[in-house]
Amino acid sequence: MLDIDIREPLFDYLDERYKKVRTIEEKTIKNSRADVIAVVDGELIGFEIKSDNDTYTRLKTQIKDYDQFCDRCYIVVGERHVQVEKHVPDYWGIIFVNEENVIVERDAEKSPKVKLYNQLDLLWRSELAEIQEKEGLPKLSGTKRRVIYDRLVSTAGEPTIKRDMTEQLFERDYTIYDTGIVKKKRKAKRIRSKASSDKSRAHVTNYIGKRKK
Repeated sequence: MLDIDIREPLFDYLDERYKKVRTIEEKTIKNSRADVIAVVDGELIGFEIKSDNDTYTRLKTQIKDYDQFCDRCYIVVGERHVQVEKHVPDYWGIIFVNEENVIVERDAEKSPKVKLYNQLDLLWRSELAEIQEKEGLPKLSGTKRRVIYDRLVSTAGEPTIKRDMTEQLFERDYTIYDTGIVKKKRKAKRIRSKASSDKSRAHVTNYIGKRKK
């Protein structure tokens, strides 16, 4: 199966499984490009797709990068990859896709290496400012992001900030860039570039597949 043959059924599956989900495609994380990051309530879930034409050459690096950004991770493959479980950690989930079904072979467990600060790096500056305002902190313009992260976590705690983060990603408007106002054609070009690199779609769902033995 080709990437597109796997990707579209995967989105349909996410529609069915989660009550609320938004997907970000082809997002750069560290030294890898995540095929799909699904934003759900309070979590980021990563999906690495391996088509029948793909190998596992880069998978070791991809696993390392996904683990640091995503609360849970899945590898999604066609049924040609029958030995895929040998190539991913036991806390990674495994999803098989064929012409008829999306099959959850193994559900993902919590990544032991995920870091909230890495996840917060996915936010635009304007989104980070909205979280500061929501949590009663002044907008610290010109301040290093890690200093802002420290203040947010010390004020509201990691679970609250993570929910704030996922809510911002749910509501993200890809027609604007960080400042929220387009003043020049040059900036408009940056907007189109940002939107094309972080493709998104909104979904509503509640489903889990089972593999036929």
